[in-house]
Amino acid sequence: MAKGKHEKTGKSDKRKTNRTKSNKKRIVLILLILIFIISASITAFFVYNKYKNKKENDDLKEIVSNVEESKPNERIEKVKELQKENQDIIGWLEIPDSDISYPVLQGEDNEYYMTHNYKKEYSKDGSLFLDKDYDWSIPSTNLLIYGHNNMSSTEMFVGLMKYKEESYYKDHKKIRFTTDKEDAEYEILSVFLSRVYYKSETNVFRYYYFINAENEEQFNNYVNEAKKASLYDTGVTAEYGDQLLTLTTCSYHTTDGRLAVVARKVENN
Repeated sequence: MAKGKHEKTGKSDKRKTNRTKSNKKRIVLILLILIFIISASITAFFVYNKYKNKKENDDLKEIVSNVEESKPNERIEKVKELQKENQDIIGWLEIPDSDISYPVLQGEDNEYYMTHNYKKEYSKDGSLFLDKDYDWSIPSTNLLIYGHNNMSSTEMFVGLMKYKEESYYKDHKKIRFTTDKEDAEYEILSVFLSRVYYKSETNVFRYYYFINAENEEQFNNYVNEAKKASLYDTGVTAEYGDQLLTLTTCSYHTTDGRLAVVARKVENN
């Protein structure tokens, strides 16, 4: 009798062990299915948002792009219409014959519009936005405008990287910036590669801090440093009192790399 009891106990323990293994496999399978569902959902969310944002951007471009060149005042009115939807919209930036044609916003900080579109909805591509410190009441010397260069996208400032080639610059020398007060044209004077510098580094060109020149020396220093760093000679320069425009985005040529395009205002339409 004792031997039989031990045999039954052994079989019972084996069944328990098998059930435990089976339960573990079931749990692992459920976890794998959940991970797959979550991953698929996240992927679908980003794909949908990418499509949605691109369609919205394309539709938005039509608002200004359909305005005839001979009607700059109509472009100004279009900007005013967009401002009714979001008062943070301060203008429209366009590089003719390129993919870059977007509203420009200015927030209370330089973070919000990195991840939000002009409707204040989440967007991986964010928006083009003017540095928060630009003072319209002066106005400040340099319109410093940021935009993403997401490698998985074609939106915002991805197309700005084409300026690394002089041949592209020669076909795209002008930038158009329209506000609710004027429709202005800027000509490019410099295109250069840079990076975000450590605080300990000295004698470096921190172009991303330049918003307003306190004097002629500061202005000339910025222009001279930009010209010196340029990838090629544009033959264009600027004089103290000129309004400057600097477009900047991430570049992957080095850690914390940046690309900048500097231009000066030449006329109002």
